[in-house]
Amino acid sequence: MAVEYVGLIGIGGMFLLMFLRVPIAISMSVPAIGGILYLKSFRTLSSVIESVVWNQSFSYSFSTIPMFVLMGELLYISGISSELFTAFRLWLSRVRGGLGMATVGSSAIFAAASGSSLANTATMGVIASKEMLEAGYSKPLTSGSIVAGGTLGVLIPPSTLFIIYGMLTEQSIGQLLMAGLLPGILLMSIYLLTVFIIVRLLPSSAPDPEGAVPWRERLVAMKSTAWIAAIFVVVIGGMYTGWFSPTEAAGVGAFFTFVLALLRRRLTMKNFIQALSSTLRTTGFLFAIIIMAFILNYFLALTRVPNIIAHFLDGIDVSNFVLFMIIVVMYLLLGMVMDGLAMVVVTLPIVMPLLEVMGADLIWFGVIIVLIMEMGMITPPVGMNCFVLAGAVDNLKLGDIFKGAAMFVPAILVVIFTLYFFPDIVLFLPRNMF
Repeated sequence: MAVEYVGLIGIGGMFLLMFLRVPIAISMSVPAIGGILYLKSFRTLSSVIESVVWNQSFSYSFSTIPMFVLMGELLYISGISSELFTAFRLWLSRVRGGLGMATVGSSAIFAAASGSSLANTATMGVIASKEMLEAGYSKPLTSGSIVAGGTLGVLIPPSTLFIIYGMLTEQSIGQLLMAGLLPGILLMSIYLLTVFIIVRLLPSSAPDPEGAVPWRERLVAMKSTAWIAAIFVVVIGGMYTGWFSPTEAAGVGAFFTFVLALLRRRLTMKNFIQALSSTLRTTGFLFAIIIMAFILNYFLALTRVPNIIAHFLDGIDVSNFVLFMIIVVMYLLLGMVMDGLAMVVVTLPIVMPLLEVMGADLIWFGVIIVLIMEMGMITPPVGMNCFVLAGAVDNLKLGDIFKGAAMFVPAILVVIFTLYFFPDIVLFLPRNMF
């Protein structure tokens, strides 16, 4: 059998396993290992596994992931998330739809220290849903504000997805983390504008604004935001100025968050062990996926499938914009039926040659693929953020959640195409890092 057919069968088998809900790492490893055995030998397979596991497991960059994950776990323990929501609620009390905007804003600030979309959604879901529903907000607007705000967790640095993407594409992790900052602020702003438009077009979706809140009360509520801002400045500012490498910045961030939890007297031996346990589970899950992705990449390289696809598309006389549209549509379709992380890891070996044909900057594309993954997190039938919110809050049904999430999908599309036509929004900070 021709090697190309072996590659196509392997890719088809991998997607079939994923659709059957087989864990991502196993879905990638079974066809990859079987294909390498068929095309080469057991000795080749053992050599590949040994070199990949050894080289990647002992990569210094890998330690960035558990530190940022631990940072998010400790931040959750510190109890700052509820205070963030309160601060934004007070400042936006005179604005119609203010609680929806407060949910998006506090999610963005929380994302600046958590790095997890699912954790962001679950945390803000418990806090914001009760207040919004009791105030008279519609269920679609309530759930849409929460799941949309949750997506900011994988775009605003620190983000574990940028770290994984950087390792798979051999791009600077520090530059990728900085590249997500301005697009994250842009997306947050368009989310806020979306809430503003929704409450104007659908007045019944939000109650009349509250009365004015005294300035003293607003300023006192800002203290929780100051804690997050301080950690963000130390971690991200340290990377931008060259004081820390990304790995060092992750360690510094985890340490400062640990101190914050201690100062706020929220850290006990029990919840500290829970935070460490959760960090180990998440890190092990991510490490397994990354290692299996490298083995899969070797198998696809043997079959030459990515190069064949690239040569085929290179021979088609179409513009770069059409190729970009093909990539976006492909990811949108995959995002509806696949987990976002699996989608990124599996497709990168196939898409990379196409990006070379386009002459695309891989730092820029890292932000684009994260935005597309965000869209997959809030669109059916997978929509992990929607399922997380449905599991965390009893009063919100999945139908209302997906209906609310659909209101915010156009905002992500606007940002994607804005960044296509104005790539400097992504590349300005990475190009000017010290």
